Amino acid sequence: MKHRRIPTRRAAIAGGAVVALLGVGVTFQTANASEEAPRTTVKTLSAPAAASLAATLDTSLGDDAAGAYYDAAAKNLVVNVVDEGAADAVRKAGGKARLVEHTLAELTGARQTLKSRATIPGTSWAVDPVSNKVVVTADRTVKGANWEKLDQVVKGLGAKAELRRTQGEFKPFLAGGDAIHSGGGRCSLGFNVVKDGAPHFITAGHCGETGSEWSDSQGGAAIGTMVDSQFPGNDFALVKYAGDTAHPSEVNLYNGSSQAITKAAEATVGMKVTRSGSTTQVHEGEVTGLDATVNYGSGQVVEGLIQTNVCAEPGDSGGSLFSGDAAVGLTSGGSGDCSSGGETFFQPVTEALSALGAQIG
Repeated sequence: MKHRRIPTRRAAIAGGAVVALLGVGVTFQTANASEEAPRTTVKTLSAPAAASLAATLDTSLGDDAAGAYYDAAAKNLVVNVVDEGAADAVRKAGGKARLVEHTLAELTGARQTLKSRATIPGTSWAVDPVSNKVVVTADRTVKGANWEKLDQVVKGLGAKAELRRTQGEFKPFLAGGDAIHSGGGRCSLGFNVVKDGAPHFITAGHCGETGSEWSDSQGGAAIGTMVDSQFPGNDFALVKYAGDTAHPSEVNLYNGSSQAITKAAEATVGMKVTRSGSTTQVHEGEVTGLDATVNYGSGQVVEGLIQTNVCAEPGDSGGSLFSGDAAVGLTSGGSGDCSSGGETFFQPVTEALSALGAQIG
């Protein structure tokens, strides 16, 4: 079996800017926003270059920044701001300025209100830079008093938040590139990494506990031991290889080929991504939210996740989310399946690598 790996990510760019990647036909106008005509030439940028410019502007604009997204059709960076002075700075830097109502600080405050007053099993929330709101999602288990409570809290946030319903049920996908097995069940390998010069791989933290042994077949000999596991709060784990198990830096595409992984990358809203897992193999989609909080139930709250419309099922946990040769996330959980669709959340790889002191390789 080939063990493939996936790189890292962080839910928000440099201090909290949210970047989105939008396709053809998207209208940028919203009820509380207006787009100003540029006074200088708007730069044509690749998605990575746009992310870099967004990070620079987020630092220089400070409290006047309100998130950003990438217009993939025009190849422009659109930056949300709250005053004309900041808009001029964006235009001079080559971005497209967009005046909006809510600052990033206000949206962060709305998230804190949700955390303190509406941490209910079966809910999630994430900042959407396109609508300039916090989008709150409730799964089918949120009913009765819990639904009423959630609805009232969201209504209390006014135009800063929007409540949506999903027909699935948020849960970790325990049962996950290539299959890995332990006494607790089956998951999927995320990405091969190096720590202190030794080969390891990363997967989901909810898959097992520190000290658990993992094999590449049901009942097979152990190929490694989990040396760190973080869940809830985060959802990542590190397994140290034993012996001479092959550990190429690639992801299984389940068609006789593989995708080489050379780096880890931050996610951006609208980014086209691919997921590989041992249950449902390879599926594609895009990033729909960043810095998402998910309440799986039984006190299992995970923060800072990537939200996507890529499908997944039990056993795909820990598997690779990637974009080209860049590792982006580790499959955490979600709702739905690969027949009906649904939302899937991913632990950013960049955050996991930083916390674990590991590198793609």
